[in-house]
This record gives sequence, C-alpha cells and structure tokens, in this order.
Amino acid sequence: MRYSFIIPVFNRPDEVDELLESLTGQTLKDFEVVVVEDGSSIPCEDVVKKYLDKLDVHYYNKPNSGPGQTRNYGAERSKGEYLLILDSDCVIPPGYLAAVEAELQREPADAFGGPDRAHDSFTPVQKAINYAMTSFFTTGGIRGGKKKMDKFYPRSFNMGVKADVYKALGGFSKMRFGEDIDFSIRIFKGGYRCRLFPEAWVWHKRRTDLKKFFKQVHNSGIARINLYKKYPESLKLVHMLPAVFTVGVVLVLLCAIICPWSLLLLALFAVIIFLDSSIQNKNPYIGILSVIAAFIQLTGYGTGFLAAWWKRCVLGKGSYSAFEKNFYE
Repeated sequence: MRYSFIIPVFNRPDEVDELLESLTGQTLKDFEVVVVEDGSSIPCEDVVKKYLDKLDVHYYNKPNSGPGQTRNYGAERSKGEYLLILDSDCVIPPGYLAAVEAELQREPADAFGGPDRAHDSFTPVQKAINYAMTSFFTTGGIRGGKKKMDKFYPRSFNMGVKADVYKALGGFSKMRFGEDIDFSIRIFKGGYRCRLFPEAWVWHKRRTDLKKFFKQVHNSGIARINLYKKYPESLKLVHMLPAVFTVGVVLVLLCAIICPWSLLLLALFAVIIFLDSSIQNKNPYIGILSVIAAFIQLTGYGTGFLAAWWKRCVLGKGSYSAFEKNFYE
C-alpha cells in the first residue's frame, strides 16, 4: 500500500465525519485511513462505521496520552509506504493525494508537508484565525506561505513521512505541545530530506472561537521555549518577534498615558491587517475580525514565550513542573 492517513481524534466526531467524507473524493485511491481515538468521552466509532464500505478505514480506541503518542499508536498499525498525518479539523481537497504523488515522482523526499487554506464554508471567525496564522504580517510566512524556504518544518495538521523514516526516528516524542516541530527537527538532524509541497494543501478549521485560539497560540509560545531547551539552535529571530511585539504593545499603552499619539503605531498595524485581510477575503467584516485575531495571535504567543522563558530559563524549572496545568490536565 502506498499511503496511510493517520488521524488522532479527541472528542470531535463531527469533524471526523467531514474529514472522512472528503477522503472519499480523492482522485488517487491507493490509501488506507487509520483513526485513533485518544480516550475521548464523545467517541467517533459510529461515524467511522459509516465509511466502512467507502474507505479502507480502521478505528482504534486507546487511553488518553496526547496527540503525539496517539499518532505513534496509529503508525504502528499502518501498512503504507508513506504516512500522511492530519489533524481531525482538516478537510481534504480531491486532488490532495495526487499532488503529493506528483511531488514525490518529481523529486523524492523523506518527509514533507503542505500549507493550509480557509474554505468558503468556514465562519468569519475561522477565516480570521486562518488569516492570523498564515499572513506574512503575523507569522512571516514560516508556516508554508513561502515556496522557497531554506528549511520547511512540517506541522502535524498536514505532514507526510516515509514509514521507515518514522520508525527509525521513533515517531513523535512525549511532548504534549510542539511535538510536531520536535519531530521535524529530528528529521533534519537525522540527515533526511524534508520539503514543502505547495500544492498539497488542506482546508484547516483551527479553533472555532477566539478564546480557544488564544490558549492554542499561548501554548505554542511555551512550546517554543521548551524546544529551545532541547535544541538551542532551533530558536530563530522570527520566533522572538511576537514577544517583542507584546512588550511593544505594553510600552505603547503605557506611553499613551502621557502621549496619546503613540497609539498611532498600533492603529497603523491594525489598518495594515484590516486592509490586507479585507482584500484577501473580499469581506471587510473578516478584516475587522482579523485585526482582533492578529493581536491575539501575536500577544498570545508572546505571553506564552515570555512566561516560559521566565520559568524555564530564569527560574530553571522543568517543562512538566512549569506547565502542568497547560498541557497535562
């Protein structure tokens, strides 16, 4: 078998239904689907059963252990030459697998990943969050927005890897957040080749409200410092920018007490985001929501980064003791 889709899921049966339905439309059919329930209280087994006559799909249920270990569980039970790892909140366009195959035929790769987009059916909030996570003005294009990149680090919402490479690296670590970047770093350290497949994109719903989005990006900021403690060379200037932005916002707000004109700096950034998102999404309302999402994305990540830096680098705490409530409850 050529491909195995590995899908961990936790309390999201409706999303799994959408994802499996999209997989039935793939133009390339040489694949299986492995769905692994990570100790959910709302299982998706009945949803999976609906597709037994449409897909080569396999369902497993295991105690909760986090997404990385759940992917490992599925990988151990897969048969494909390549493992395609997706998040359950993704929807796959019909040509996804054909695009992956075309890239592999053009130039082999040990691991790869693709970008994400917002579907027309997404809510305005979901589209705004997608903008905040993919825009050059918020992430600098490091999440697959640039076709020419020195190194592309696949994310777990859309990642592919040869099964034998996955096994040689021992799969995902026990990190509860940032485990996909940890895995990508080990891919490069192992001497394997990893590439961006720009046409192998997915529709990614991400978080459905701004509160959950803040928690997600806050944890990402924490994870970046945890990764730095494991791999000091992995920390780049672009990873520090949200923390700089966060400190800058605080300073501007403090200065505004004396000089209200300083608020023009934040206003200028907001206008840029509003115009860019409004043009991209052809909707000024999404542009307004994108301003909010952009500030949440940058300050959420920035506060997580700064909190982790203080606890781990200054106070010297371990990753578990410092962030048990964030990752392990």
